[in-house]
Amino acid sequence: MKKWMFQCVISVCLVSLPLMVQAVRTEPVSPIDRKFMEDQRDSIDDLARRNFGGQLNGKKNNDFAVMQRLLDENIVTADQKTKLQAMGLILGNLLKSEYGLNWIVYFDKYGRSRSLQVPGYDRDFIFPVTQVSRKAEVGIRVNIAEVYEELEQSIVNIRNRPLF
Repeated sequence: MKKWMFQCVISVCLVSLPLMVQAVRTEPVSPIDRKFMEDQRDSIDDLARRNFGGQLNGKKNNDFAVMQRLLDENIVTADQKTKLQAMGLILGNLLKSEYGLNWIVYFDKYGRSRSLQVPGYDRDFIFPVTQVSRKAEVGIRVNIAEVYEELEQSIVNIRNRPLF
């Protein structure tokens, strides 16, 4: 009887293991993702050019100022989720450049997300795309520099963890 119960438990564990392992998976960003990300960035650049002659240039101080102005002047508002997420993507691109991160596509039970991964840390991810939109949607005044600093701290926390 004990042997039978043990075999049942082992069978359930072996059947469940692939399901648990598949709970989160990643894959490289596809060419379609890259094009979408480029279009999102361009949408913010276009707004800045049309509204006040500014533009994104990949430099932190400039891009922070451009995005903050778009928010402060209500050119981008809390109900424009796509534009807010585009700002998160721009922050992600700045982090990628500064910290040597990699864009990946992250899948979990909630769906598909674009995420940044710290090289060498396969199970730790940063989700900059939604950081600006989540704050704005609940009525929090977004400070672009503070959002970036919070994301930077996440990177530091990940890198301070021991590799296993």
